[in-house]
Amino acid sequence: MFIGLLGGSFNPIHNGHLHIANHVLQALSLDRVIFIPTGDPPHKPAMSLAPAHHRLEMAKLATESCESFAVDARETLEPTVSYSIDTVTQIKKEFPSGTELGFIIGLDAFLEFPSWKQATHLLNICHMIVCSRPGATFAQLQELSLLPHIPLANLQNLDKESNALLDIDLPSGRKVTLLSVPPSEVSASQIRKQIALRRPIGHWLPPSVESYIIEHEVYQ
Repeated sequence: MFIGLLGGSFNPIHNGHLHIANHVLQALSLDRVIFIPTGDPPHKPAMSLAPAHHRLEMAKLATESCESFAVDARETLEPTVSYSIDTVTQIKKEFPSGTELGFIIGLDAFLEFPSWKQATHLLNICHMIVCSRPGATFAQLQELSLLPHIPLANLQNLDKESNALLDIDLPSGRKVTLLSVPPSEVSASQIRKQIALRRPIGHWLPPSVESYIIEHEVYQ
C-alpha cells in the first residue's frame, strides 16, 4: 500500500486542501490520503488557531464523502507540541510491513524543512511528496543542502509546468517526488477574513464545513 499523509492546521479545511489531496492521490496512485490536523503546531502561534476539536470535526466533515480519504485525530489529542517525525514514526508502526508512507508537504514549507525536528531522519523513513505552492519555486531547492544536486533545468521545467513530476533518489533508498499541482485560488486566511466580515464563503468550502462554521460560530 502507498498511503499519503497530509498534515496541517486546517484552519479551516477548504477546497484547496481537497484539491491537493485529490491531485496527489491520482498522480501517484495512492491507496489513501490521511489528513492529520495539528493540535499545537511548532511553526504557528496557537492563538491564531480555532480550537482543535473544531478543526478536527471540520476535517471529518470535508472528507467523509471520499472513500480514499481518512482523518487521524492523534495530534489534536496531544497536550503538548506535536512534531511530524513523532507522528510519522507512530503511524509507520500501525501499518503492515512494506506499506509506503508519503509525506505530503507544500514547497514553501519544504524550503524550511532543515529547521524541522530530525529532518534527515524523516527523509529516511518516508517518501516525501513536495507540491508546488504560489510564491515558491522549485529552482530554490538547489539551495537545500538535504537534497542531492538536481540540475537547474529540471527544476525550471517544473516551474514552467513543462514537466509535472520529478523523482529524486536519496542515498537512503527513499525518494523525494516534486509535483506540480494546478494552483487553487483559496486560502484559510482569506476565508477567516471573509467570515469576520460576514461575507459569503460557500464557494471555498464543502457545504458541510460551511454549515458547521455557521452553527458553531467558529472564527466569529
